[in-house]
Amino acid sequence: FLFLSLIQPSPVHVLSIDILLVSLWPSEEPVDVVYTEDSPDGRISMNCRARANPPASYRWRRDNWEIKLMEQPDEYYSLVGGNLVITNPRQKKHAGTYICVARNIYGTVISKEARVKFGFVEEFPQEERDPVYVKEGQGAVLLCAPPKVWPQEVTYRWIFNEFPVFLYTDHRRFVSQKTGNLYISKVEAQDAGNYSCFVSSPVTGKSVFSKFIPLIPLPPDDADIRVKFPDTTAMLASNITLECFALGNPIPHIVWRKVDATDLPPNHEISESGAVLHLYNVQYEDVGGYECEAINTKGKDWHKAWLYVESAPEWAETINNTQIDIGSEHTMRCVASGKPFPFIRWYKDGYMKLCSKRNQLSIWLKFSSLTFDDSGMYQCIAENYWGIKYANAELRVIACAPTFEFNPVRKQLLGAKDGRVVIECKPRAAPRPRYTWTKGKELLYNNSRISIMFDGSLEILNATNNDEGMYSCFAENDRGKSNSSGYLTITEATSITEPPEDTEVKVGDEVILRCAASYDPMLDITFIWAIDFRVIDFDSEWEHYERVMVGEDGSGDLRIKNVQIWHEGRYTCVTQTVVDSDTAYADLKIVGVPGPPGVIRVEEIGDTWVKLLWTKGADHNSPIISYTIQTRHNWALNEDDWKDASTTPTFLDGHVEKVEVTDLYPWMEYQFRIIATNEYGSGEASIPSLKIKTWDAAPVISPTDVAGYGGRNGEIVITWTVSKPSVHVT
Repeated sequence: FLFLSLIQPSPVHVLSIDILLVSLWPSEEPVDVVYTEDSPDGRISMNCRARANPPASYRWRRDNWEIKLMEQPDEYYSLVGGNLVITNPRQKKHAGTYICVARNIYGTVISKEARVKFGFVEEFPQEERDPVYVKEGQGAVLLCAPPKVWPQEVTYRWIFNEFPVFLYTDHRRFVSQKTGNLYISKVEAQDAGNYSCFVSSPVTGKSVFSKFIPLIPLPPDDADIRVKFPDTTAMLASNITLECFALGNPIPHIVWRKVDATDLPPNHEISESGAVLHLYNVQYEDVGGYECEAINTKGKDWHKAWLYVESAPEWAETINNTQIDIGSEHTMRCVASGKPFPFIRWYKDGYMKLCSKRNQLSIWLKFSSLTFDDSGMYQCIAENYWGIKYANAELRVIACAPTFEFNPVRKQLLGAKDGRVVIECKPRAAPRPRYTWTKGKELLYNNSRISIMFDGSLEILNATNNDEGMYSCFAENDRGKSNSSGYLTITEATSITEPPEDTEVKVGDEVILRCAASYDPMLDITFIWAIDFRVIDFDSEWEHYERVMVGEDGSGDLRIKNVQIWHEGRYTCVTQTVVDSDTAYADLKIVGVPGPPGVIRVEEIGDTWVKLLWTKGADHNSPIISYTIQTRHNWALNEDDWKDASTTPTFLDGHVEKVEVTDLYPWMEYQFRIIATNEYGSGEASIPSLKIKTWDAAPVISPTDVAGYGGRNGEIVITWTVSKPSVHVT
C-alpha cells in the first residue's frame, strides 16, 4: 500500500501537490501559482511525494502531455525525487495545468490539477492627462484608465498633489474598486489640485500610478447615478460588493433595497458614504434583484441589477476502498452537488475511464463480473466553474479458498422455544462458496422448518428442545473447502405476563405503568420503555421518568412523576434477553386545563365595539366550557393590566369562535386576548391581538374644573381639566 506524506512548500513560488494511494485524500489541497517574470527566485518548485512500499515512481504532465524527463535532459524542467522544478520559467512555454502521477505495483493515482499562471502589471501611458474644468457645486468624474493587469484582483487609490498623500474618501468622494474611477458628487474649492490613479497588485506586489490629472468635469445638478453595479454571480459563502454612486448638488442620498423583500439580507453592511453594499457569506436565499436609489431635493435616479449565487462541487456520495470477490457484480458511484451542475469524470490508474454512465449529477462504473484486471486505484473528479473535487479509492479483486479464521461459527448458540433461530455461516471466500449443514452426523436438507439461506446461514422455525445439538457449516469453492461448528441450546421463550394498561391521568399527578414477564432463568432480562417509539433516556429525563427496579418476579415498571401534557402518547414496554424479546403497548391520556386559543383576528371596528374571530386551541381531553375575552388599552398602567371585557353574547360557551366586544371608548388603542376554561380550570391566555384603534366619536364626558379670570387689556382667561374615562382612574 502507499501512504501519504505531506511536503511543506518553500516560501516562494512553491506549489504543494500531495498524492495518496490509499482511501483518504490529503488534507492540504493543491495551490495555484502566480509567477512574475521579474521574480528574484527565478524558478517554480512543485512538490510531490508519496510514502510507498515499494517506493513510487513519479512523472509529470502539463496540459495532459507528459513531460519527458527520463529520456533526455531539459534546460527548464528537472525532477528532484518526485518534485518538479522549472528554472527561468517563461509564460508561453510553462503556463498551464500540471498533474503529478505516482505509480507502484498496487496502482496509479494522479494529483489534483495545479495551475501555473504568470502575473504582470503594465505601466500607465506616459502621455500627459488632459485637464478638466468644473464649477463649484457640480459633480466630477476622474477616469483612471488603468493599464493591463493580471490577475485582476487589484486595489485603487488616488494620489492628491504628491506621493504619498492619498485622497480620503467619504460621502462626497468615492473610488470604484471595479473601474478605479474617482467620483466627487459635489466639487468644493478645496478639491482643486492634481490627481493620480494609483494601482496596486497584492499578488505581484507591484504598484504603478498615472500622470497627474487637473480637475474639471461638468455633470448635472440633480441626482445622477454614475456608478452602476452589473448583474453579479457570486460563489456560495463568499463576500461580494455592489457599488452605486451619484453626482449632484445637493449631495445625493443613496438608499439600498432588495426587490420583492421588506429588508436587505441580515448579512449586509452599507459603507459610511452609502455608495457600497457589502454582502457577507452569501447564501442561496440572497439571490434576487437589488436596487439603489439616489435622491436629492432636485430629483432622483435609480438602478437595479440581479445577484445570482452558485457553488463549487461538494460530494453527496462518493467511493470507498473496496475488497470484493472475483466474479461478483459491483457498482462504484459518485454523486455531486453544485451550481452549475458539476461535470463528473473517472480515472483508473491515472487514465480517464470512458466506460461510465451518467445520470444528471451522478456517474457510475458498473462491473457485471469482476476480474483481476479490474483491480486498481480509481478516482472520481467533479468540476464546475467554481472549483474541482477529488475522491479516490482502491478496488481490490480477490480470490481465496474458504476460511473461518476471521469469522467462525459461534461455539455456544442460543435459541428460544417456538421461535426462529438463525445460525450464521460467513467464511471469507472468493468466489462465493457452496454451503452444506450437518447436525451431528446428519446432513440437513431444506424443508418446511429448516432452510439454508443464500448467504449460507441456517434458519430453524418453531424451534423445539429436539433441535438442540452440534451444528456444522461446510463451505467449498474451486480453490478449497473449510468448516466450522457450534452447539445450539434451546431456552424458554420470553413472554410479557402483565402488560401495561391504557390509563388516564391529570396534569401534575403521578402514574405507574406495569410490565412483568416470564423468561428462562439462565438468562438476564432487560426492560426497555419508549414513548411514541422514542426510547426514554432515564439519565437525562429523571425529573419525570423513573424505572422501578426489576424484582425477582420479573417486573420492570415505569413511574411518571409530575405528569405534563407532553407525556401523552403510546408507551411501549420491550422485554429483552440475548435470545428473544416480547413487546406490549398502552396509551396514556393526559387531562388538564385547555391550551391557549389560536390567533385572534379583528374582523370589524366601530367607535365603541369590535368584532373578534379566533381559532380553537387544544382542549387537553376535556371539552372547553367557556371563553373569557380580556382587553388592554394604551392608558394601562403596566403591561399586565388586562381586564375582562363586556361581550355580546355575555356568556361565551366552548363552541363560540366569534364575538362582539362592547363598551369600549372611542379613539382608544386596544389589544385583546382570550382564555379558555374547562372542568379542570382556565388555561393560558392566547397571544395578544395586533393593536387597533376604535373610531372617533363625539365626546360623552364634559371637561371639569372650568374657571375663568380677568387678564390684561380686557382679556378673559378660561381654564379646565380634561376628564379621563372613569375606567382609567385607580
